[in-house]
Amino acid sequence: MAVQKRISFQVIRDEVKRRIEARVWPQGSLLPTETQLAEEFNCARATVNRALRELAEQGFVERKRKSGTRVKKEPRRQAKLEISLARQAVENQNSTYRYALVERNLVDSPGWLASQLDVAPAARVLHIICMHYADNRPFQLEERWINIDAVPDVVHADLDSSGPHEWLLNAAPFTDAEIAFSAVSADGRLAEYMGTTAGTSMIQLERTTWKDGQPITFARMTHHPGYCVRTRY
Repeated sequence: MAVQKRISFQVIRDEVKRRIEARVWPQGSLLPTETQLAEEFNCARATVNRALRELAEQGFVERKRKSGTRVKKEPRRQAKLEISLARQAVENQNSTYRYALVERNLVDSPGWLASQLDVAPAARVLHIICMHYADNRPFQLEERWINIDAVPDVVHADLDSSGPHEWLLNAAPFTDAEIAFSAVSADGRLAEYMGTTAGTSMIQLERTTWKDGQPITFARMTHHPGYCVRTRY
């Protein structure tokens, strides 16, 4: 006797989303209960619960205790932003990548950084400045502070041949991140690094990462003039 394959929550999630988009369940309508959906898909109620939870996180439905799950009247779709390595970004545009370590120092965390990372005042951090090039033209200036308490091995890490982002992804992959984009005008120092003139507008990305609640790093990446950020949903 053949054993029936158990249905996954992804299958249920995608089918419920398809019905919402096809207006089988119009905006504002109440979805069948978890029990009813579990019976329809011949699965555990917990499987349905996880599928609906993901749809709620994606902005398709809203869930209220004792009121059920309802299709949002204004469903939103979350854009996905891929945070790639500078090396990957350069090679994806068919350019030759080059990395250069500019500065590397063990320092006491300045007050603004201690506040940003929520670490003790004057906590020891590794401060790194490095450049990423595309076809020998400045692509990105990376300035990074790494919490030594969270990643003690970074003190002896080889960062001469590859950047700290690559090293951290292998040694201490983050579980949570906060990202902010802004447009900045290059000062004299930034203009010199990026091979442009003071006052030039550039995109700057700031990223703070944590691993299981412990702050790992704060990084500031400034991209070459004309750099474009794309995402899709």
